[in-house]
Amino acid sequence: MAYDIKLADRIREYLVQFPKLKIEEKQMFRGLTFMVNGKMCVCVSGENLMCRFDPVLQDEVAEKNGFQPMIMKGREYKGFCYIHPEGFKSKKDFEYWVGLGVAFNKKAKSSKKKK
Repeated sequence: MAYDIKLADRIREYLVQFPKLKIEEKQMFRGLTFMVNGKMCVCVSGENLMCRFDPVLQDEVAEKNGFQPMIMKGREYKGFCYIHPEGFKSKKDFEYWVGLGVAFNKKAKSSKKKK
């Protein structure tokens, strides 16, 4: 699946400021997912950004420009959203969204099964 390579580069450039983060890139969600410390953080899906954030912020985040709830199989996933390009065009907005994912990563649960 094609995804916005320039957006992926912006994410890489942003995440590199945090030297203590273990960053891994994976092809998933029809795009490129940035795993931080073994947990999904942000993704590039087509031209959109997909963000994982603290679900308690759902109402606040839903008011932001470009926000679209993540709905799969008819169910809305709280704490996950897509952001259309107009919502992260500016550096400030881009850093808000990616920063939101990085901030939540500390308390997000890993979906990896431990052996």
